[in-house]
Amino acid sequence: TPSPAFSQVKPVSTMVKGSKAKKGSVESINAKLQLVMKSGKVTMGYKGVLKTLRKGNSKLIMISNNCPAIRKSEIEYYAMLAKCTVHHYSGSNVALGTSCGKMFRCSALSVTDQGDSEILSTIE
Repeated sequence: TPSPAFSQVKPVSTMVKGSKAKKGSVESINAKLQLVMKSGKVTMGYKGVLKTLRKGNSKLIMISNNCPAIRKSEIEYYAMLAKCTVHHYSGSNVALGTSCGKMFRCSALSVTDQGDSEILSTIE
């Protein structure tokens, strides 16, 4: 009889299908994020995100998947009070910083003006 650990393994075909669909949406978000960086206004970093949320300027918050849990919950709490959308970016803080065109890591960012991008309508 197979052990319980092996019964949890998914067939390869379903794993590939799911990852392709997810990859397309990630590429779409990355492209829109690059457009926001060129034409809109973005505040990067944990402290900057909290400042924009307190002021009420934020329209969208993006949090990387490896942001510490306490920071993530604090940002989500502020966003809930400010009635702002939160998007959990599927990549790490390195990937989020790179998709913004920066050479440094970024665990959270706040979009205050979307510019020419359609990022707010895509994520909501």
